[in-house]
Amino acid sequence: MLLYQYSVLAAFASSVTASLNITILQPDVPFTPSPLPPSHADSDGEDIIVAFQNLGRTTIWKSIANITYEGDTWEPEGIVRLGADRYIVSANQYTESTVPYNATINGTDRTAGAGFAHLIVFSGDGTRIADATISQRGDIEYHNGGLDYDGENLWGAIAQYRPNSSAYVYKADPETLRPKTVVRYDDHLGGVVHDTTTHKITALNWGSRNASTFRLNKQPTQPPKVVRNPSFYIDYQDCKFLGHSALYDSKPIMLCGGIASYAFGSKVIYLGGIALVDVETMVPLAEVPITGQTALGYPLTANPIDASVEDGKLRLYLLPEQGNATLYVIEAQV
Repeated sequence: MLLYQYSVLAAFASSVTASLNITILQPDVPFTPSPLPPSHADSDGEDIIVAFQNLGRTTIWKSIANITYEGDTWEPEGIVRLGADRYIVSANQYTESTVPYNATINGTDRTAGAGFAHLIVFSGDGTRIADATISQRGDIEYHNGGLDYDGENLWGAIAQYRPNSSAYVYKADPETLRPKTVVRYDDHLGGVVHDTTTHKITALNWGSRNASTFRLNKQPTQPPKVVRNPSFYIDYQDCKFLGHSALYDSKPIMLCGGIASYAFGSKVIYLGGIALVDVETMVPLAEVPITGQTALGYPLTANPIDASVEDGKLRLYLLPEQGNATLYVIEAQV
């Protein structure tokens, strides 16, 4: 049982701006294209949903490109593709590991550990353009989760790196990478999506077992709407809001990727997959496994995911490895 799932620490935090420590490696290169591209909801979201309908368990995924990212990406958690030549990655640098309690203490099961949250900008060929550290030394909340983009801002969550803890949702200007705290919450939060039509943000907790939805256009007077995830197929790590889909009777839809571990006797295997999920109910409307692995043995959908449609085919952009990571671009063959 999640002990803190309905407890709001503080309501909207009056646009608190976090301090920023940024390293710019390409001084003459802008962080984003100009003008900024539209969000999936305002461009290809419905195309992604339609292309997803052609997928199945036997879908063949063709490798389009493997792009080595320059420098240390630590543990990537989310990725936003701003056209063919810009990617922004949310990542975590760990300086002290968490240690299990072997018990439940103050609602959680491990020590806090320590680290830093990052937003990193890459070009289409993997060149590192900028690296912003968006948490401070000593912050108990340093785990940067999945990443969404609404056409103006990046949306993410920085949390303690343990379940049943605390977090805050932030938005960041992709042209500066400067984050602003939007809402604080008394649970771990990971993937976040922003519905600009209803002015709501939805954030997933540890293992994506709960989805908490906050209204942005009014001060909340009660805890946000919390929905239990009915699917245990995979734990969603990174999601993208696709819009209110005509194919699904105007339901708000997000594309999510993730993994889950399954034990077969003494052997544990990891299964990856992707899903179209109803944001309001967390019901998966379509889902398929992806069994591919990287050369290092990581499931392809371990963490960051973004998507596009090329000539009617769904193309995925995946960054599953830690350290010196590679962007894997794969396309469904139908």
